[in-house]
Amino acid sequence: MRIESSRRLRGPNRYVARPVQVTRVLLDGLTGRETCDFPGLPERLLELLPGLAEHHCAAGAPGGFVARLHGGTYFGHTAEHVAIELSNLIGREVSFGRTVGTEDPAAFDVIMECPVDEPLDSEMSEKLLQKAIGLVVPLTRGQEPPALDLAELSRRYEREKPGPSTRSIADAARARNIPVERIGDLSLLRLGYGRHRRLVWAALTDQTSAIGVDIAGDKELTRRLLEEAGIPVADGGPATTAEEALELFAELGPPVVVKPRGGRQGRHVYLGVETPDAVRSAFAAATADGSEAVVERQVDGRDYRVLTVGGEIVAAAERVAAHVIGDGRTDVAGLVARANEDPRRGVGHGRALTRLAVDEVAHTLLHRQGLAVGDVPEAGRTVWLRDNANLSTGGTSVDVTKLVHPSVADLCRRVAGLVGLDIAGIDLRLPDIAEELSLRRGGVIEVNAAPGLRMHLEQHDVGAAIVDALYPAGTPSRIPIVAITGTNGKTTVARLTAHLLAGAGLRVGLTTTDGVVVGGRLIQRADATGPRSARVVLGDPTVDAAVLETARGGLLRQGLGYDWSDVGIITNLCSDHLGQDGIESVDELVDLKSVVAERVRDGGVVVLNADDPRSRELEFPGREIIWCSLDPRNPLVRRHWDSGGRAYLLADGWLVELSDRRWVPLLAAHQLGGGFGGAARHLIANALAATAAARVLGVTTARVADRLRSFADNPGRGTLLRCGEVDVLVDYAHNAAAIAAVSDLVERVWGCERAVAAVTLPGDRRDDLLRESAAAVGARFGRVVLYEDGDRRGRAPGEVPGIVREELARVAPEAACVEVRTIDEAVPAALALARPGDVVLLLYEKIEPALALLEAHGALRAGELGVAEVNLGMTLAWTGTG
Repeated sequence: MRIESSRRLRGPNRYVARPVQVTRVLLDGLTGRETCDFPGLPERLLELLPGLAEHHCAAGAPGGFVARLHGGTYFGHTAEHVAIELSNLIGREVSFGRTVGTEDPAAFDVIMECPVDEPLDSEMSEKLLQKAIGLVVPLTRGQEPPALDLAELSRRYEREKPGPSTRSIADAARARNIPVERIGDLSLLRLGYGRHRRLVWAALTDQTSAIGVDIAGDKELTRRLLEEAGIPVADGGPATTAEEALELFAELGPPVVVKPRGGRQGRHVYLGVETPDAVRSAFAAATADGSEAVVERQVDGRDYRVLTVGGEIVAAAERVAAHVIGDGRTDVAGLVARANEDPRRGVGHGRALTRLAVDEVAHTLLHRQGLAVGDVPEAGRTVWLRDNANLSTGGTSVDVTKLVHPSVADLCRRVAGLVGLDIAGIDLRLPDIAEELSLRRGGVIEVNAAPGLRMHLEQHDVGAAIVDALYPAGTPSRIPIVAITGTNGKTTVARLTAHLLAGAGLRVGLTTTDGVVVGGRLIQRADATGPRSARVVLGDPTVDAAVLETARGGLLRQGLGYDWSDVGIITNLCSDHLGQDGIESVDELVDLKSVVAERVRDGGVVVLNADDPRSRELEFPGREIIWCSLDPRNPLVRRHWDSGGRAYLLADGWLVELSDRRWVPLLAAHQLGGGFGGAARHLIANALAATAAARVLGVTTARVADRLRSFADNPGRGTLLRCGEVDVLVDYAHNAAAIAAVSDLVERVWGCERAVAAVTLPGDRRDDLLRESAAAVGARFGRVVLYEDGDRRGRAPGEVPGIVREELARVAPEAACVEVRTIDEAVPAALALARPGDVVLLLYEKIEPALALLEAHGALRAGELGVAEVNLGMTLAWTGTG
């Protein structure tokens, strides 16, 4: 058993709404074998991992997986459960898993839930599954598996997971249904979408003043600024040399504090410095990195940290420096080791407390106390390992929020405002934080930007306070999102929807097969129908609304790029892309694309095609359904309207809105931009769906009508050119349903007897789907030129045209068929077959080269001819309006 490949589905997906890792596992010699085929294996596995007994599996209750083990289950499923158990053992708590078969009986896909904030490039799931396989396979051979050592995986997880401060903010945002995305493995969070996006990095936000951060980072500047404002601070000053430090020491008198001018997290801070030699030593350590030092009179009192957010006191804690307490039996080193066994202590900032360290600073302080690490302190004696009380150096804290005296609270609010920080950690030394502030005793020691939140988290939801400051009650965090999926028409519906919303004054972010468009400008050229492109739009703070074409490939490979949408559109559901990425049937394709509708928020809207048989079978509880139809007598739409539902129809040559039991004409079909005077019925269907979405989002009927008239930017979808006396219609139809739709347009405007079809089809389609498309061509066209995509997608040269030619010969033996190699040969061949007044339907692989080639042959676009459409007169005659 071995791993073949693995991929991360970062967003909601076909399995679950949370991130998952999908790993292809090859069973090799265990193909077809089950756990019950190996006597003693279930018992031995449970001895190694007793927690497996709590796994529910399909039974829905503890013990379900044990029953499967004894009754017999495949080894992909076994490895899944073992990997989930190992994940939980290292503190990486996940519960969802699923193992599904593939077309290959020796291969299974193991799907495992991933922590929501785990980095996208994390290999944890794959490594856990590899470890699980390493445990299970030896048991099938009657061998002992290797000793279970999870230390390295545990350390890796500690490095990758967000720290307590970051996690508290993310959790608080999700509790308020605010979108959250962690950027890489950093502590940087992106909250909200579009123009409501906010950035948070630990306890810094995009509202934090850069000047305030710089002031707080300069201990001397902070001290002077506060002193000038009448804030009680320690006397002192900067020192660039040891001599200057000694002068300050002589002026201030012992004890003093020596610290780096730009230090942080309590590093190289020396308290209780009482001799010139100690000053020299502390100065040398504090300036080892080349910075200046600050020498201050040591303020008597207890150490406190007060956290302010948005000018309000959120939490306060008394800090206690790192220490151990003697028991009369254990030496200092042993006491430290025992303290570090506390599971709350860890390396860095990943846990509530930091591990104690016996380093040079600790040795120096022990010496001052008359101790060494090998000495045994008497019972009850406090042994200090640090002078400063920072949590980052092993200190602890006690919550005193409820004790803060109003005068102290007022002082802290003033300090945060003076420095200019929206989030500030204010360090004070006071006799007692519960007492009235004295002007003679105590004062502010430091002000910290990006303060650690760890010490406050057990008692206070400080993450929620930060989120509330960024998003006060009633402040939106989201922008309207329209997600479009289906088999055909996605790109056109997306373009139309964006066009309608832009007409309402919104700056729209649009993703389609052409790329990413923001505010009407293409900013990224690519097939942008996946989650990465969606995140480009949703992370842009200039965007007011997002329109996201959502294709099958992105859904399968990475999941959705958002959590919830306001409107989901399914254009139609036909056979395409079957046999790819594990999707073998139309039913599986429907289930996959339904994810887009399932992730419409409660109370949101799903727009469906009432003329599509498979769409009519769909149900999405909790969402409003809006039906669209080209048939005004569609019984489903009639029943829906009669029951108070909304619908959009083509009726009597008009696009019509049915709402609130009213029938509202919106636009005459022949006025639809790019609609060939109403002949392009598939474009009308697309316009109905886009109109439904725009109306849901508040665009007025008058604005909708005006924008539908002006729609023109739809390259590669019914693009019309004139080459001499021949029209050329360029379209991306690449499956049977799409070819039938564009053929209907050709028949209505020109008549298919006056048409030549230049055809290419994508090589990654199954043979039966290629034959269906070929049959659709043969049903309408008597003159056909076949050519091949530049990217054959795994096919042999000439293989796809050969399949198409063979099917054409079967369904249309009388058709004239010319086969060439490339589009460069296909265009002149098709033009040569055409007669004056004919049309060439050109199906293409990539639009830009196709248009460039046509223009090289002298083709002019319809707009360059000075008319909206070449065959406008013929089109108007067809619609009865000429």
